[in-house]
Amino acid sequence: MTPRASRHVSHRRRLTKRRAVVGGIAALGMTAAALVTTSMMSTAGAATAWPEAKGQQPTAKTIEVSGTLDGGLKRYYGTGDLGGDGQDEGQDPIFKLKDGAVLKNVIIGSPAADGIHCQGSCTLQNVWWEDVGEDAATFRGTAAGSTYTVYGGGARKADDKVFQFNGAGKLVITKFQVSDFGKLVRSCGNCSKQYQRNIIVNDVDITAPGKSIVGINTNYGDTAALRNIRIHGDSGKKIATCDRFTGNDTGAEPPKTGSGPDGKYCRFTAGDISYK
Repeated sequence: MTPRASRHVSHRRRLTKRRAVVGGIAALGMTAAALVTTSMMSTAGAATAWPEAKGQQPTAKTIEVSGTLDGGLKRYYGTGDLGGDGQDEGQDPIFKLKDGAVLKNVIIGSPAADGIHCQGSCTLQNVWWEDVGEDAATFRGTAAGSTYTVYGGGARKADDKVFQFNGAGKLVITKFQVSDFGKLVRSCGNCSKQYQRNIIVNDVDITAPGKSIVGINTNYGDTAALRNIRIHGDSGKKIATCDRFTGNDTGAEPPKTGSGPDGKYCRFTAGDISYK
C-alpha cells in the first residue's frame, strides 16, 4: 500500500467485493543478509504443501512487531476496522513491522486488510496469505541499504498486487509460491517519493491465472533478477515475466516500455523460466 501521504499508486486496484520453513533468524544465528545469500545459493525444488492453521486469531487492531514474532501457524484475520471486504487503497495492515523485525509461521486469512507493512528492513518467513486483501505486503523503508526478505510461504487470490514495493533497497523472494494473482511484485510506478529498487525472485512456483511476475521502473534504475522460476498451467505463456515502465512522482499512470529479459534491467534468460 502506498503511504497515506501519496494515495496515488501504480496500477490502482478496482473496488471489488471479492473476499477473500524456516526457523527464525535469531534461532539460526543468521543476519538478514546471510539469509539472502544462503537463499540465492539454495537448490531449486518443488513448492511445499499449504499448512493447516493451528488456531484462529481475530484481529481488530494492527499488531506492531519489533524483534521476532512467531505465530505458530495460527490464522490471523481482520475484524472491526480491519474486517472490511473491499480492495480499496488506504486500509491498515494486520501486522506492522519495525525496522529489522521478523515475522514467521503466520497464516493470514480473510478479511486480510492490507496484510503486512514493513517500515524498514524485515524478514517474512513461512508466511501464508489465503486470500490477499489490498496487498499481501508493502515494503516502505527509506534507506538505500534496506533489505526485505520473503522466505517460504505463499499467496492466493490477489486481485492485483501481491507485494507492493514503495520504499528503497532490495527485495528478495525465495522458495515462495503464488496462484490466482495479478502481479507478484510491483515497484511503485507513481509514488510521490521514488527510489531505486532491486528485486530478486528465486526458486518460486507460479500458478496461472496471473498477469506478471515483476514490474519495475527503468528510469529510476530498478533491476529484477529471476532465477529458477517454475510457471504452472500457462501453456500459452500469457504471464509476463518482467515488465518495464517509466515511473513518475506525479501520480500519473506510468507507461509500459517493454517486457522480458533485456540484460540490463530485467536480468535473466529464457533458461531461468520453465513451464510445467
